[in-house]
Amino acid sequence: MSMPTRDRVQAFVDCVVSGDHVKAIEDFYHLDASMQENLAPLREGRDFLVDHERRALARVERMDTHLPEAILVDGDLVAIRWVFDVTSTDSATKRLIEVALQNWRDDRIQAEQFFYDSATAWHPVTPD
Repeated sequence: MSMPTRDRVQAFVDCVVSGDHVKAIEDFYHLDASMQENLAPLREGRDFLVDHERRALARVERMDTHLPEAILVDGDLVAIRWVFDVTSTDSATKRLIEVALQNWRDDRIQAEQFFYDSATAWHPVTPD
């Protein structure tokens, strides 16, 4: 198996930061890929992941993805520190800070697990 190039990982990051989360899943995940939130049950299959993401985005007014502060690539493992600002339909904006640990197979993500502190996740964003 080959490993992802840094350029390929950056292309994935660029797609997510652009706001096209669904396209990122369609273009960068294997058909049998899985995602997992902390220790919650796995979500499996790219089609299911795409549908889940579409439904999640439909429930919010806006999702802003910050450029990651850290992207680590070690062979077929990639870690990304993400910051998302999500504006709900009632105009409240909350922030999620998470680390995504990805296992790549060739140039696509095979498995991804998100790690975040669920006690402080989705805290309100304070204006600058």
